[in-house]
Amino acid sequence: MDQTKVYNSTDFQEELIAETIREVASILNERGYNAINQIVGYLMSGDPGYISSHKEARNKLTKFERTEILEVLVKKYLSK
Repeated sequence: MDQTKVYNSTDFQEELIAETIREVASILNERGYNAINQIVGYLMSGDPGYISSHKEARNKLTKFERTEILEVLVKKYLSK
């Protein structure tokens, strides 16, 4: 391969957010929480207490802006 591969940083960021949401949901389910309710609670209120600190789930999710997370969720929903 002699050609330079160009990556879109926006696509990379969106996939990173999507993967983090899936990972956090899995962690919440593992702890017995309703992942959808907990993530929605966090996104609506901004209170990180909705997300368990188990396996760093809270830190993983709160490193992104809530608006970025919502954009990814809406974009993925509308692209189906």
